[in-house]
Amino acid sequence: MTVGMNKLTPNLIVDSIEECLKFWVGRLGFEKVTEVPEGNRLGFVILRLGKVELMLQSTASLGKDIAPAGQVAYRAAVYCEVPQLAPLRQALEGWPLVVPERTTFYGARELVVKDPAGNLVCLAERVG
Repeated sequence: MTVGMNKLTPNLIVDSIEECLKFWVGRLGFEKVTEVPEGNRLGFVILRLGKVELMLQSTASLGKDIAPAGQVAYRAAVYCEVPQLAPLRQALEGWPLVVPERTTFYGARELVVKDPAGNLVCLAERVG
């Protein structure tokens, strides 16, 4: 059996969407295209940068949506292949690196950082 997929969108579970927007929108240039309030805070957002889409959902919102899931501490790692690392290096100036910039054996130049929720974000440019 062959399974087809049209799209895969990561949904990062975070304590504070507002804090994470400082990173994803403020530093990396994503645009907020959808938001769902949860009381006086954000419970869910969809972010977009070109063809790339990312969802952020608060732990509180997840707990209301899928009760058992709200009891687990989620963290993820996102691997983002980018056309050029230089503009991101500039956008992240002063942001703490998890791994110093490196070139891997599989031909990628990478920067690894954490977003404010503790999710690892690897930004990678293919090199010769």
